[in-house]
Amino acid sequence: MAKGRIIIDIDRCKGCALCTNYCPVHILKLDDEHTNSRGYTPLMVTDPDKCIACAFCAIMCPDSVITVEKFIKEVNNG
Repeated sequence: MAKGRIIIDIDRCKGCALCTNYCPVHILKLDDEHTNSRGYTPLMVTDPDKCIACAFCAIMCPDSVITVEKFIKEVNNG
């Protein structure tokens, strides 16, 4: 089963939220409690274990601040 880890360059994020609209598992949102060094509300991952490594978020990001690392999670059948 493919899983992913989302890495966000918080200080470069402009909070446009394009990525949040395209996440099929709805685990991305803007962090309402913090701002980055540029004064923007940055992206955050709400449930990293649900990432399916589709990388739609990274593809949609106009500033390339998102990286998705893909790995295969072994399923234990016993």
